[in-house]
Amino acid sequence: MAHYAFLDENNIVIQVISGRDEGEDGVDWEQFYADEVGKPCKRTSYRTYGNRHPTGEAFRGNYAGIGYIYDPVNDVFYEPQRYPSWVLNTESWLWEPPTDQPQDVPTIWDETSQSWKEIV
Repeated sequence: MAHYAFLDENNIVIQVISGRDEGEDGVDWEQFYADEVGKPCKRTSYRTYGNRHPTGEAFRGNYAGIGYIYDPVNDVFYEPQRYPSWVLNTESWLWEPPTDQPQDVPTIWDETSQSWKEIV
């Protein structure tokens, strides 16, 4: 089973469906679903995250979710920017904060101070 993301006019994911495997029955399923729905359609890999997949076959950066952005130049999906100070890593296609998150305590990002704050 494959998954497909439908895009709006700004390349934002508006829907994700499960469908036929690419190439099954000799059909271009991306094109088939795009024609049926009347929206651009791109296959997305369910287990791809951070441009990695357990099988080593990462596909389109990340699994597409509603609201994700499709970059047609790099042929990848990535989530919307969480905070203005975070930078998109174009190897992993994940947003990265200016400082690493501490691993020893639960924290939340504070954009005003641009630092991690302990959750108490």
